[in-house]
Amino acid sequence: MKLLRVLAALCVIPVALPVLALLPAAAAGSGDLWPHLLRFVLPQALLESILLLAGVGMLVVTVGAGCAWLVSCYRFPGRKLFTGALMLPLALPTYVAAYAWLDVLHPAGPVQMALRRALGITDPRAIPLPEIRSLGGCVMVMGMVLFPYVYLAARAAFQTQGADALRAGRSAGAGGWLLFRRIGLPMARPAIAAGTALALLETLNDVGASEFLGVRTLTVSVYVTWITRSSLEGAAQIALLLLLLVGVVMLLERQGHRPGAHEAAHPARPELQPLKLPAALAATLFCAVPVLLGFVIPVAYLVWAAWQRIAQFGLPPDLGQWIGNSAFLAGLATLLALGCALLLAFTARRDRTAAEPGRAGVMLLRFGMLGYALPGGVAAVGLIIAFGGIDAALDPLGHWAPPLLSGSLAAVVLAYAIRFLAIPAGGLEAAYARLRREVDWSACAAGAGEARLFWRIHLPLLLPALSAAALLLFLDAMKELPATLLLRPLNTETLATALYAEAARGTYENGAIAALMLVLIGLPPILLLAMARRFFPAEAQPGRGLRMALAAGLPGMARPRKP
Repeated sequence: MKLLRVLAALCVIPVALPVLALLPAAAAGSGDLWPHLLRFVLPQALLESILLLAGVGMLVVTVGAGCAWLVSCYRFPGRKLFTGALMLPLALPTYVAAYAWLDVLHPAGPVQMALRRALGITDPRAIPLPEIRSLGGCVMVMGMVLFPYVYLAARAAFQTQGADALRAGRSAGAGGWLLFRRIGLPMARPAIAAGTALALLETLNDVGASEFLGVRTLTVSVYVTWITRSSLEGAAQIALLLLLLVGVVMLLERQGHRPGAHEAAHPARPELQPLKLPAALAATLFCAVPVLLGFVIPVAYLVWAAWQRIAQFGLPPDLGQWIGNSAFLAGLATLLALGCALLLAFTARRDRTAAEPGRAGVMLLRFGMLGYALPGGVAAVGLIIAFGGIDAALDPLGHWAPPLLSGSLAAVVLAYAIRFLAIPAGGLEAAYARLRREVDWSACAAGAGEARLFWRIHLPLLLPALSAAALLLFLDAMKELPATLLLRPLNTETLATALYAEAARGTYENGAIAALMLVLIGLPPILLLAMARRFFPAEAQPGRGLRMALAAGLPGMARPRKP
């Protein structure tokens, strides 16, 4: 058992490595750059980050909780279609959606050109459409992509909360908005808080959409300070400030679980109430708009732009290399994270089922899942500093050998594994929570050691959860942009970095194929969820179901049921 804990501790050390490396680098100062950052960069970046978080948070709560309430409690035209379709925006990375909307609303894009033809206008500035390159445009784009986090969590809560409470509320004369505000919303508050926290963490991790749409967030500032000004110290200081925002988001999520949050004792689903024609049409429109803005329009544009590019120039010659690099890096990260997650989850399980239950394994598992809350840019800067120090220690004279870790594929793979370790760890913890501890006791009583217990009993039972986690982890790693931008070796392009490069050059049509490939990569798990009869187990608590389905793994979002 002690060996298991030691090995599990070694698995979580890389999660702490980026943060531990940031602290001394930030304390070292950044010379003449720090006063410039403090005066001109940080105030604006912090303000725009807070405003972006506030806007995205309000939008995802309004759209996600509202759509979840409608499809869970009412009958209206298109309800069955929207139940699954409202998850589709999760297939789009935020930077892909921003990339598509930039060209859709560009003066030379399809929308403005169609309007000018219809109205007989030749001046491209004559049609005053809202400016997409703005804070409001960024809130709209990111909110329409990230609201399914809240939708999935809230829908699980609405479908597993007490139908008796809703029936009693209707009997007392409550309906519509009053029923939602007084009964539905308090019951779903922990789930909504969990989904909102996930959406806000994705917002803080984003660098592509914010930069494309002209919003200088702290994440963008980290990237610019390192790449443009070559200041690791300045990037480390901004990264620590970004971590403070992450801590605030996680604290707010914890508040959603404070005593007094209502949770239902019975998982009976609420009865669907038919809506009259005006309300039914309004409900259909309310659910249709997010699907159109968050998935249908950007994907339709990408298909059209990719077809135009292929018809004129053929496929990009480097497309196969981009896909190969993405798959290779994501595959290595998946294997590394799965191995660490299995060790962490098994150690936590043995601690829980021991004759004298301990907490060391559980705490290591929880700590390992903290990597999901670490933005990719922060992890990348921390790893650059840490690997630079390791390389300097291995070659103190600085000329005997090329850097072993800095600028290597190993740095990218480790960053992916740190960032997404929570996916398999959360899924395996949830799977173990449904495995009765008597299984372990019976095997141990029959003389099975820990190795035999894991390989012959646990692993076959964990394969479904492990397979789902591997798929989600691989696809998320394929789409990761901030860490890849900062850590990739020279002349190594992935689908995400190739798209970013085309957008930075303003050649949007050339990046449409890479963007469409990223969308196709993200569709399989979303379609699997949409086609499933049951998204969440009946015993799932609000917020826990979201992590089991999306394997987000935030601490506090789920508490395993005691066997």
